[in-house]
Amino acid sequence: MTARTRRAPAMPEAAFQTRVMDTAQLFGWRRVHIRPARTDRGWRTAYEGDPGLPDLVLARDGRVILVELKSDTGKPTLDQQAWLNAAGPNGYLWAPGDWPRVLQVLGQVHESEASK
Repeated sequence: MTARTRRAPAMPEAAFQTRVMDTAQLFGWRRVHIRPARTDRGWRTAYEGDPGLPDLVLARDGRVILVELKSDTGKPTLDQQAWLNAAGPNGYLWAPGDWPRVLQVLGQVHESEASK
C-alpha cells in the first residue's frame, strides 16, 4: 500500500482576500479594496482611469503597494500585469501558496521606522 500525499484544500480568492486584508490591518497597513457592483449590464467596478486596477491598495509608513490576488491557479490579465509592472518593486501578485512571502512583505519595517 502506498501513502497518499494530501493536498491542502484550495482557498477561494475571496477567502484569501479576507485573510490578506485582516493580516494587513494587524500589521498597521491602511487598506482599500474597490468592490464591483452588479448593474443591469453585468458586474462593473466604478472608477476612472486605466483598466486592471489591482485588488488591493495598501499603505503604511510612506510606502504604498498594489496587490493583485489570485487563486493558486489564477493568472493576471494583461491590464493587471501592466499595473504591477508600473508599480515596480511595489507591485505584488499573491496567491495562497505565497503566504510566507505575504507575511514577510506585510511585516517588513520601513526604513523610516527602522531609523527611529
